[in-house]
Amino acid sequence: MELKQLEYFMTLSQELHFTRAAEKLGITQPSLSQQIRLLEHEVGMPLFDRVGKKTMLTEAGRALLHHGYNVFHELSQARAVISELQGLKRGTLKIGALLTVVNYLLPPTVMGFHNSYPNVELSVLGLRTGDIYNGLLQNELDLGIVFLPMEHEDLETIPLYKENLALAVAVDHPIAQAAFVTLDILKETPSVLLPNTYFLRQIINEQCRSLAFTPQPVLEMTTMESIVTMVSKGVGVTILPKGYLDYINNSYICTIPLKNPLLTTQIGVVYRKNKHLCAASRVFMEQLVSTVKSRNF
Repeated sequence: MELKQLEYFMTLSQELHFTRAAEKLGITQPSLSQQIRLLEHEVGMPLFDRVGKKTMLTEAGRALLHHGYNVFHELSQARAVISELQGLKRGTLKIGALLTVVNYLLPPTVMGFHNSYPNVELSVLGLRTGDIYNGLLQNELDLGIVFLPMEHEDLETIPLYKENLALAVAVDHPIAQAAFVTLDILKETPSVLLPNTYFLRQIINEQCRSLAFTPQPVLEMTTMESIVTMVSKGVGVTILPKGYLDYINNSYICTIPLKNPLLTTQIGVVYRKNKHLCAASRVFMEQLVSTVKSRNF
């Protein structure tokens, strides 16, 4: 079994579509099909069921996928150890971070790290919580910055800070000058919220259920920037992290504290327990903790 064939298999397992997998790998579809056939001949069993236009993993395919992740995990571990022997003169570090913190939490840490270790290839990706979770488990990310709790037997978490959620309204909204509001505001006022698949929305939904109602936004949008734009134009109110709202300092919206209940999230770092934490990962985490302390989150 060749490593390249295993890489092709892993990609096809994720895409479950020969054309998309071939494009992702940068090869032709016939080449991918040929390599998969050779791999199936090598293991002696079909790895995929092809029913009409659908491609599905067989039981043998699922078994190989599980062990394939372990193979590539061990390879990444070897690279990390070898890179550490060279100090921080080279290497890579890939971080998945919540979209809420990419702009206002990470820049000081990213700039400080890059200035100190310019030859380490640093990638910071703004992702949803679920994408970070999968990226860590599939060894596509070294570190994640997420909402806690994030629980899995293979993951370790380090809390960084707690953050309140707040209501954002247009400056000319009738309640713009209120000292505070309660969550009932979502029952009485049109709102613009993240979709139900987002962690922040799930927190809001859970608290609303405890008050015996379900939020019914007039609009759902997947980015905070677009939500803030809609709020500033008076489409509705929204609830977002106060730190983010303070950071953007949008002159067309007002931020109002939420009380009874107070909605709070916890931000933390997450990484794989059995993953070798290379020097780059450790240094980045130390600098991130230092940034959090210096900014009094």
